Amino acid sequence: MKNYKIIEGDVTSPKGYKASGVHTGIKKKMKDMTLILSDVMASTAALFTTNKVCAAPVTVSREHIKNKKAQAIIVNSGNANACTGDQGQKDAESMAEKTAEVLNIPKEAVIVSSTGVIGVSMPMETVMKGIETAADALSYNGGQDAAEGILTTDTGKKNVAVEVEIDDKKVTIGGIAKGSGMIHPNMATMLAFVTTDANIDSEYLDQLLKDVTKDTYNMISVDGDTSTNDMVCAMANGLAENETITAKHKDKEKFIEAFKYVHEYLAKSIVKDGEGATKFIEVTVKNSATKEDARKSIKSILNSSLVKTAIFGEDGNWGRIVCAIGYSEANFTIENTDVTLESEGGRVTIFEKGQGTDYEEDDVAEILKYKEIKILVDFNEGDESATGWGCDLSYDYVKINGAYRT
Repeated sequence: MKNYKIIEGDVTSPKGYKASGVHTGIKKKMKDMTLILSDVMASTAALFTTNKVCAAPVTVSREHIKNKKAQAIIVNSGNANACTGDQGQKDAESMAEKTAEVLNIPKEAVIVSSTGVIGVSMPMETVMKGIETAADALSYNGGQDAAEGILTTDTGKKNVAVEVEIDDKKVTIGGIAKGSGMIHPNMATMLAFVTTDANIDSEYLDQLLKDVTKDTYNMISVDGDTSTNDMVCAMANGLAENETITAKHKDKEKFIEAFKYVHEYLAKSIVKDGEGATKFIEVTVKNSATKEDARKSIKSILNSSLVKTAIFGEDGNWGRIVCAIGYSEANFTIENTDVTLESEGGRVTIFEKGQGTDYEEDDVAEILKYKEIKILVDFNEGDESATGWGCDLSYDYVKINGAYRT
């Protein structure tokens, strides 16, 4: 039984958060700037891309988050401000300074994020005016506009909110995200912003975000490319007035459950909106000797172009799945391993104890007709498990990315 309640909402659902999403002219049309503001300074945690080629906003935000406090997040879409040299760094810093100025808060309290085309200089006159416009548009009901302002090739908004009772206080957690292509385990190009009115220790929030990210954003894959701009950021302003959540809090598990749901929902939403995707793939590995072995094999399956294209073509080619597990560097014994396919169309074990089974091709074809496909791998060697999510690789993925700048 869930300890949280799912509600219609976003980053302005928790107490004390305003947001906006506006069109400034960075993109020809559609909203291209988002601003999120907490009424008070908030405990804040953030994780960033593992790509050594990281965008200027990532560098600035890494510095600003060191004290684990923030009050505002400014995001532009349409321009990544990546590989733009010293000027790009200055531009990212200027975005923080301008946001701080119009909101009357310290510049170190501003997290900066960008997403879009790499290697193009920021149109700073447009950006500076846009920040003013975004600040003027701030609203306690602005979360849906904010969800739209961060999108690039996404086909729709990604938002979620839940309520959970902590110390007899209603605590709300809300989030928005963007991501459609350049998605690969260890985050990529995905942005996720989560707000809560929970009172939580900043060090504990930092550790919790790291732990949750391992099993959510770091377990998704669309195309195997890790972006220059990845970011996930969580703010907690304490306005729910619960007792401070730490590792010793009696209700910590309830909060963790709700917090993880929000991030998992956003991560899965990103995959479901994968560029050109026609299938949503969930891979679960169970009875693994270690959780890391389970994770490695899942990531390898999800990231295999051959597995992705087989799912797109509705071809139950277990050889591609087993091959991907084999080069994953996970420790397992092939003679103990089973592989099963499942969907609304049924469930068939296609590989058992090291070899293919005598399954009916028509049964597998019926399973693969559906949009949501599960690949279940049983190592039969331990008691650890993990789950990850991905999508197929279609003709449209090539079309979308072949014409991304045009």
